Amino acid sequence: MLYLPERLDFISYNILRLFSPHHSFFLLSEKTAMLVIYNTLKREKEPFLPIEPGKVRMYVCGMTVYDYCHLGHARVMVAFDAVYRWLKESGYAVTYVRNITDIDDKIMRRAAENGESINDLTDRFIAAMREDADALGVQSPDHEPRATGYVPHMIELIGKLEQNGLAYRAADGDVNYSVRKFPGYGKLSGKSLDSLIAGERVEVTDAKADPLDFALWKSAKAGEPAWPSPWGDGRPGWHIECSAMSSHLLGEHFDIHGGGQDLQFPHHENEIAQSEGAHGGVFVNYWMHNGFVRVDDEKMSKSLGNFFTIREVLKQYDAEVVRFFILRAHYRSPLNYSDVHLTDARESLDTLYFTLRDVPPVSDAAEIDWQEPYAARFKAAMDDDFDTPGAVAALFALAAQARKNRDGLLSAGLRRLGGVLGLLSRDPLEYLRAAPDGADEMISAAVIEARIEERAAAKKARDFMRADLIRDELKAAGILLEDSPQGTTWRRV
Repeated sequence: MLYLPERLDFISYNILRLFSPHHSFFLLSEKTAMLVIYNTLKREKEPFLPIEPGKVRMYVCGMTVYDYCHLGHARVMVAFDAVYRWLKESGYAVTYVRNITDIDDKIMRRAAENGESINDLTDRFIAAMREDADALGVQSPDHEPRATGYVPHMIELIGKLEQNGLAYRAADGDVNYSVRKFPGYGKLSGKSLDSLIAGERVEVTDAKADPLDFALWKSAKAGEPAWPSPWGDGRPGWHIECSAMSSHLLGEHFDIHGGGQDLQFPHHENEIAQSEGAHGGVFVNYWMHNGFVRVDDEKMSKSLGNFFTIREVLKQYDAEVVRFFILRAHYRSPLNYSDVHLTDARESLDTLYFTLRDVPPVSDAAEIDWQEPYAARFKAAMDDDFDTPGAVAALFALAAQARKNRDGLLSAGLRRLGGVLGLLSRDPLEYLRAAPDGADEMISAAVIEARIEERAAAKKARDFMRADLIRDELKAAGILLEDSPQGTTWRRV
């Protein structure tokens, strides 16, 4: 690997890439010199080298909007939000695209079941998805294209595949991709053609020339939405939408493509076949996949009765606690959801907020000093394939030192570093006084404050039995009082 000066001009940079194909080039700068990403395509960590210096183009597969988002969606949104935030913090100009699938078999079935139009259904669940994302502190992507807005681009892409001999019209009117004619098929998943079977959403029909072939264009059926095309009225297959939208918004060759591990095959494998089959050359440099969500060590599924929507979880747990819980696990690792783990996450996040409450931040500085030891530790973790657990560990080490030294400057650094992960931005007292997990009813803050004043008056009158009774009554109601020389504070437990 060769390390190059940060200010190498764009032409020289690409000449070096062209004439030295066996070397990895990495631009050195204070913030981006050590960033490495685990590339699913290469099955190893690689230094991150953007196609265009200083700029990153990233595409993440989004949601199919026929129901409320679930915990798996929460993980995708939060994990790649952390990636997005760190790339920007590292000085890159990032263009982030996360698509919305708003035409699909499941969508059509659900709309028919509900007796509503497809547009009404998808609009409703897109709004719900954005509410969930906002609650979890997920920043909006730069582009959020809806599949139905890019059908002409999909038709154009299918036409290129047909011209290149990779697409054919079947007897049933569908246009299919001829998998065995694409030499690189299987390179992302590591599967051989002989061992492959049709995966999720890949329908096997007699009209296909090969069972592995998949639909690019589906011929119109009665009662279904349809668009005109050179192959007759119909609608796009699922896989083609991401190839069309990503190439239109980010170009035929871009830096990062992400999504859940379940999309690696067949969806992302098919995207590569479509995009490289149509345009030639490399489609994406770095493929990133987040791990599965499990519930009490079992795969989350509706059939097992352990399927949770984000909204259901947020009725039980504070949204920042849920975000913190997701970030405590590395994005590539399995994430095991359970009440025990969420309660532990809440208690851990409480510890950080206790530091901000008890050692108030005193610095107005907006910039982070990355040479400072705790910040450097945080940065080293994030530069190592977005190691959020390592970054969180740096936060706890910093919090412990801030409490030990009663150092408001360290506390300020804690808040700033937490902000890089989308954490610790709330007023500590407001966070600690938030509704308890799973509470439908709670004692109001005004009542609590009045009871604290009553207790203070009892202590002043040396009626300690009364003071203890008030403390115990509040504790029974889920309110913990904490006395200090500065006065009495409270939080919900």
